[in-house]
Amino acid sequence: MPKSGFVAIVGRPNVGKSTLLNRLIGEKVAIVSPVPQTTRNQIRGILNRSEGQVIFVDTPGIHQPKHRLNERMMKQVHAAFDGLDLVLFMTDAASSRNEEEFFAFDLVRKKGIPSFLLLNKIDLIRKERLLPLIQTYAGRADWKEIIPVSAQTGDGVDLLIHSIFAVLKEGPPFFPPDQYTDQPERDLVVEFIREKIMLNTRQEIPHSVAVIIDRYEETPALVRIYASILVERESQKGIVIGQKGSMLKRIGSEARRDIERLLNTKIYLELFVKVRVHWRDDEAILDEIKGNRRES
Repeated sequence: MPKSGFVAIVGRPNVGKSTLLNRLIGEKVAIVSPVPQTTRNQIRGILNRSEGQVIFVDTPGIHQPKHRLNERMMKQVHAAFDGLDLVLFMTDAASSRNEEEFFAFDLVRKKGIPSFLLLNKIDLIRKERLLPLIQTYAGRADWKEIIPVSAQTGDGVDLLIHSIFAVLKEGPPFFPPDQYTDQPERDLVVEFIREKIMLNTRQEIPHSVAVIIDRYEETPALVRIYASILVERESQKGIVIGQKGSMLKRIGSEARRDIERLLNTKIYLELFVKVRVHWRDDEAILDEIKGNRRES
């Protein structure tokens, strides 16, 4: 009988969780940027193989919250542990350990769920550094497996998939075999827009930006999408719009290409930039963003 189960990918911010999820699934289901805390919600990717089905849950990076938005992100992390069969704790093998790393490690260890340790970004370190790193972590928890991987190149990913199926129990699939994510299309649209903002503005505004779909109109030949980009300051609004609207045009153009591939149809995308001071601590706006996702 085929196997099935739920597997969470967890770790501190910016260790490559979303990159790994996309690599495992073979489709873009999670946005990726070099900015920490890119992922703000649970994102599920579904891997269908002859051995069975794995539902991977990508989570926001484990961190100590500073805003109400961060508090909600951490609630997503804790909620992800419910009903899990396995945890993949990912660490960046190329970076040094810090308090954030130990905070994340302790949270996972206390959950008591069977866990793999993934040492990511092995393509960026010398091989002689790998064994001491494995030895450092080996004694800190009862890992089922310790697997060096590179989410970027795919090195070690086949071994990881094989090892996951080896520990999962027999069971029926939870989703149809042709489905690779449970995210509604509009959620993906929001995330694709946000990704292009982060990639084009880098460190200047990423944590201060949110995207809300105002209108979503479908016709047989065209999907019209009107979305608002929320920032916290007028100066950030100027950055997102750019000189004579150049930045906003670039963001819209790049997002539209991804959305057209996702929906397999022509897209009309119009973006508006709005200032909402301290929106990350505004429960009403956070509820509006969450409600926007539910209505998707």
